[in-house]
Amino acid sequence: MTSEVSWVEKRLRGDGLPIVIDGGMGTELEKSGVPMDGKVWSARAIMSHPQVVRQVHERFIEAGAEVIITNTFSTARHMLEPGGLGREVRKINAKAVSLAQQARDAGAQHPVAIVGSICEWTHDDDPTWNSPDAVGRAAKEQAEILAESGVDIIALEMCERLELSEAVASAVTGLGLPMWIGVSARAHKDHDSLSSFSYVDRDFENLVKVLCKYSPALMNVMHTAVPDVGAATDVVKKYWNGPIGVYPESGYFSMPNWNFVEIIEPAELAEQARQWLANGVRLVGGCCGLGPGHIRALRGAVSADT
Repeated sequence: MTSEVSWVEKRLRGDGLPIVIDGGMGTELEKSGVPMDGKVWSARAIMSHPQVVRQVHERFIEAGAEVIITNTFSTARHMLEPGGLGREVRKINAKAVSLAQQARDAGAQHPVAIVGSICEWTHDDDPTWNSPDAVGRAAKEQAEILAESGVDIIALEMCERLELSEAVASAVTGLGLPMWIGVSARAHKDHDSLSSFSYVDRDFENLVKVLCKYSPALMNVMHTAVPDVGAATDVVKKYWNGPIGVYPESGYFSMPNWNFVEIIEPAELAEQARQWLANGVRLVGGCCGLGPGHIRALRGAVSADT
């Protein structure tokens, strides 16, 4: 186990302060003027705007992030092939890790772990790229590239569809790196319980119950609106007695662009985070719509609660 991972594990288990991670990479790239793509969202930025990707990582580190997540949310083969980038899978993923490493080496004044993001999500409905078999194979390939390129941790993000989430978790298990699982929830006015973020007919509680069986190093409630975080965390606690992280989103998505509407203020996010931390959460950060200012405020909240 690398030193980058060992200190993360200790902190997650309660030895020292909770961990602060970064904010939304894709949306911060969009705010920086990088065009998003209708098929692969922020993936093209790795090759078209590498310096901006690196600068975004650096801004999050400067704001106090101790963990940065690679810009690989949408760079598995099941996303890149429909976007015409199938031949670039290895190059794009390896480059994304390299840019994160460069940012860490350039500006970190404290230990910074690099987490490789993997997601089941695809914008293409073609079953060739939207089936458990295809997504599982793509996740395994991507995870191997990320591991070879030097990430410290693998994070499964925005788990929503149980059949795809299980395929990804099964494919990634056994690579020798800690695995984080991130689940996304949404409350609906006409629905009695939380559902998966994008699927009102997908029961969030069952998703959590099944995924906890994969024994990740951390269960994250992520890409979930701030008002829904508390209920989602309570569901996770029913089935998981290990460390829990929270990194919510703010605004809304209309492919391929994020709509920065009614974004939560950094101070308000920090106040919410104090409640999560008091409830035992060991990692806080941001997802889509949340930038360095939010991470700086979270850094202050974590430090103030010591």
